[in-house]
Amino acid sequence: MKHIPVLLDSVLDALGDISGRRIVDCTFGAGGYSRAFLSRGATVVAFDRDPNVVTDAEAVRAEYGDRFTFVPRAFSHIADLDEKFDAVVFDLGISSMQIDTPERGFSFRANAPLSMRMSDDGPTAAQLIEQLSVSDLANILRDYGDVNRAGILARAMKDARPQTTFALRDLIRNPRDVAPVFQALRIAVNDEMGEVKRALAAVPDLLVAGGKCICVTFHSLEDRLVKNIMRRWTAIPGDPRLPVVKAAQFVPIKTVTPSMSEVKNNPRSRSAHMRGVIKSY
Repeated sequence: MKHIPVLLDSVLDALGDISGRRIVDCTFGAGGYSRAFLSRGATVVAFDRDPNVVTDAEAVRAEYGDRFTFVPRAFSHIADLDEKFDAVVFDLGISSMQIDTPERGFSFRANAPLSMRMSDDGPTAAQLIEQLSVSDLANILRDYGDVNRAGILARAMKDARPQTTFALRDLIRNPRDVAPVFQALRIAVNDEMGEVKRALAAVPDLLVAGGKCICVTFHSLEDRLVKNIMRRWTAIPGDPRLPVVKAAQFVPIKTVTPSMSEVKNNPRSRSAHMRGVIKSY
């Protein structure tokens, strides 16, 4: 399936005029967001830990030159940047290219080694199943997939030690649990929740006053995490009973979901939410 950037028009509307602005694209993927920012005159620093996107990043660099910098690392490494930016943008979750490459083991629709890694580092999903205790594996299934009878399934996985996507799929008796189990393992393999927490913790110090942080999320876990962090950023500190309180560090941007036409054109956008904030000082 062709990669279609989700909620791109909404992200661009939220950012406004970005000509001459400096933007961090935390999830380069196929480069849809970065190209859109660059075509509107911005300078972009893009992150992605997936080695398969390097060719696309090189093509963007060849087209836009010094206005584009690619960092082949996980987006939590935005904490290493020592400059200020006008916007930090996240398009979270798994990319369509990763799903549509069967040998990477993200999809239960094709048989492949049970990998699920977004990078070349760390244990695969098959190795994670072997390494974890039954209770830890059950917690992953429960916390990241809301899987019913997680303990029983974790024990079955430990006993069988599946090495392929079909072997794992065939262990799962309830068809409705297949997608949640694959999601849970993928999140654990790539420490996706930890990545989001570490990256967002770095955002306040990266943004200039008036700078914006935009996040596009695709499943309830990451959306809840982003929403709660942004709520803390936009809360007014101090005792509300006092006559004078300090202004919140951020103000919220209206949350946006895909239009019916976008969902029809790109079904993978149906669960997306765009959340954002503007730094006030």
